[in-house]
Amino acid sequence: MNLTLRIWRQRDAAGPGAMTTYEVTGISEDMSFLEMLDHLNEELILAGDDPVAFDHDCREGICGACGMVINGRAHGPERTTTCQLHMRHFRDGETIDVEPWRAAAFPVVKDLVVDRSAFDRVIASGGYVSAPTGSAPEAHATPVPKPVADLAFEHAECIGCGACVAACPNGSAMLFTAAKVVHLNVLPQGAPERASRVLGMVDAMDAQSFGGCTNTGECATACPKGIPLTAISTMNREYLRATVKGGVRRGT
Repeated sequence: MNLTLRIWRQRDAAGPGAMTTYEVTGISEDMSFLEMLDHLNEELILAGDDPVAFDHDCREGICGACGMVINGRAHGPERTTTCQLHMRHFRDGETIDVEPWRAAAFPVVKDLVVDRSAFDRVIASGGYVSAPTGSAPEAHATPVPKPVADLAFEHAECIGCGACVAACPNGSAMLFTAAKVVHLNVLPQGAPERASRVLGMVDAMDAQSFGGCTNTGECATACPKGIPLTAISTMNREYLRATVKGGVRRGT
């Protein structure tokens, strides 16, 4: 396959950026999208040019690091992570636009790399279960009904890639935050901090530069792990419940 790539190049966070065109040849349809970028970078390095910077880690679709916007869609034309997107989903001779996540909360660091530490701050505000130190409790000490366990696991699949934010026209992080709230709040282990968790995480989310949710649903459509849109309504109910009951926010 021969392709024309138009890639966002930006030297650093403070500098201007622009789309730069590259012609790549000899691409196998069995390559992943990241392997295709590796191929381009090898050519750029041999030519003495600066390679395209992009995030990646596991390349197995489980870490969420590989996010980028491909032809206007988060992670590309298939509902999967970019590292699991293969070149057989593109046509020979096609022009492909590759951009970083476009969201105020995810400032560009370089080229296709963005700073997603806003997610870390949301998690730090309540996305965990506090427990005393010591030996781990017996796994079966607290029975969890299977429907509850299934619901928790469904939401725990979120890998924090940020596709929901990139796909949302408002740059909202509601689906990400909801997934983290719901998967802990439905479990008995998360019950003691149920109110403070949702209040703290929503407050932290609002403190970042994320936009508001208007229920367009693009977040759930783009999510490579299929986090359902109902997670947002569940979190809204949790937030209302915590507010009505006078829950104490973390750090207060």
